[in-house]
Amino acid sequence: MIKISLKNGKELDSEKGLKVSDIAKKLSTSLGKKALGAKINGEIVELNHPVNEDCKLEVLTFEDEDGKKILRHTASHILAQAIKKLYPEVKLAIGPAIDSGFYYDVDADFSFTPELLVKIENEMNKIVKENIKLERFELPRAEAIKFMEERKEPYKVELIKDLPENEIISFYRQGDFVDLCAGPHLPSTGKVKAIKLLSIAGAYWRGDEKNKMLQRIYGTAFEKKSDLEDYIKLMEEAKKRDHRKLGKELDLFSMHEEGPGFPFFHPKGMIIRNELQNFWRQMHRRADYDEVMTPVLLNEELWHQSGHWDHYKENMYFTKIDGENYAIKPMNCPGAILIYKNSIRSYRDLPKRYGEMGIVHRHEKSGALHGLMRVRCFTQDDAHIFITKEDITNEIIQVIKLIDDFYKIFGFKYFVELSTRPENSMGSDEDWEAATDGLRNALKVAGLDYKVNEGDGAFYGPKIDFHLRDCIGRTWQCGTVQLDFQMPEKFDLSYIGADGEKHRPVMIHRVVFGSIERFIGILIEHYAGAFPAWLAPVQVEVMDITDDQKEYAKEVIQKLKDQDIRVEADVRNEKIGYKIREAQMQKVPYMIILGDKEMGQKNISVRSRKNGDLGSMSLDDFIAKLKDEISNKVSDI
Repeated sequence: MIKISLKNGKELDSEKGLKVSDIAKKLSTSLGKKALGAKINGEIVELNHPVNEDCKLEVLTFEDEDGKKILRHTASHILAQAIKKLYPEVKLAIGPAIDSGFYYDVDADFSFTPELLVKIENEMNKIVKENIKLERFELPRAEAIKFMEERKEPYKVELIKDLPENEIISFYRQGDFVDLCAGPHLPSTGKVKAIKLLSIAGAYWRGDEKNKMLQRIYGTAFEKKSDLEDYIKLMEEAKKRDHRKLGKELDLFSMHEEGPGFPFFHPKGMIIRNELQNFWRQMHRRADYDEVMTPVLLNEELWHQSGHWDHYKENMYFTKIDGENYAIKPMNCPGAILIYKNSIRSYRDLPKRYGEMGIVHRHEKSGALHGLMRVRCFTQDDAHIFITKEDITNEIIQVIKLIDDFYKIFGFKYFVELSTRPENSMGSDEDWEAATDGLRNALKVAGLDYKVNEGDGAFYGPKIDFHLRDCIGRTWQCGTVQLDFQMPEKFDLSYIGADGEKHRPVMIHRVVFGSIERFIGILIEHYAGAFPAWLAPVQVEVMDITDDQKEYAKEVIQKLKDQDIRVEADVRNEKIGYKIREAQMQKVPYMIILGDKEMGQKNISVRSRKNGDLGSMSLDDFIAKLKDEISNKVSDI
């Protein structure tokens, strides 16, 4: 007998050699039906994997991200099988599961059209109905190369040749189709009940612009057709909210060929940006942060010292000044460190909190650029906090509270991940353990549930990531808190302790918005362009019914401007219904409509974007109501 430790802390005695699927059924009939795979001591395995020794076991279902990936990875193989059946001459590249589904990159001498996707999807559904068994087998490297050469799959041959000489290569057979793959997969195709092919895009082989452009077919898959239908509705709603589409319609920003990846903010977009920055400054002043500004260009030697040269240089831009090498900063932290080092620090000075709206540049491949969400130049709302080791838990808790206060304003809920040491890291095991324990303790004291994201920390320290959930259920990683023992060591930072001796501070790196540009993109989609009054570029549109009210409209507009309310006039010779529709299309929070009656009574008629006609009221009452809404940052969500 062996002992199996379960996720809920219980232990199960089991016979040696039972498959994961048998253990799942043993735990409960319903779990046996829902099981897609398992984690054994953290390693993802298939349902037919035998359990031969004491271990920790977690049965994976579609409710788990890893369970979804198993199902969707199998769906990508179903896609590949369908393509090869319909178009045998097509060459297969790679087909992984991704967060929202899967894709497969293929090389074909014709273009895949939406009509062809329908044909392929129908073939995929036939493969699902056939419930074809997936069988894993392995070959030595040389045999694996020959096997794929015989099948005329050059991309697979290249992948195998890149593996070590003594590597045993795994494949999956499904009927008459075979694919190179490490797995894991479902036992058969029948479990993938609902499949939808979504789109086609270009993708360079292995992400290298020097390589051939392939066709990437995106799809998604679910256990239930109802879940797929819900997802399609979500995608349709997301299209309506696309920040690139709304950004153009609302005249907020634009992108130009003269600067790919470098956004141009228009006057209305700048209002949103400035309001967010004003809010950021207000919140940080209250939390005892000092704002700083550091140069965009700094000598290359600084980046060697910081470790960015060894760990991040492929993402950086470089230039020369007076014959010396300089780098355009990809991060703000070295600049904040130089400010800290500029003075002798005492333990009484700590925590020392520096906040910076710092412009950074990072090289993103052209294929990865996406509106405001993925750019090459952006503004990070950074903060770098220098603390004693004793202050770690308390300071992290304060940062968590600040981030929570920010997100509540926008109506965001969020979940938290703790990311641990990556492979490409610097520093001792002891420092990493202390830093990771510091973040764990803070999360525990703050009462936040979190999941561990193994190996996804920064190269200099572990981090807490905040994933926002928008009003249609999508998630966005924005805030992050990183605990760093390495930079203070590399830059020989110190403070004078109560004992009169020098001590090494600990450094916290953190952002709330993450990137102002990306956060604006998220907000555009979150609000569908209908910003709350405090953020709206135009808060009030004043419109007259006839030319007779033009002078009165000027009076109303001036009073609103005197109260710092952002107002525009629509006094065109158009019908009032048309003007209202135009303002609604521009998502203006409030419309003031002026006719002879309003002019005679010296009041206004108000229409709300959200609630429709609010009736007649005095201008002073409206101003008081609107200013209260703005000052309290009331959100419609």
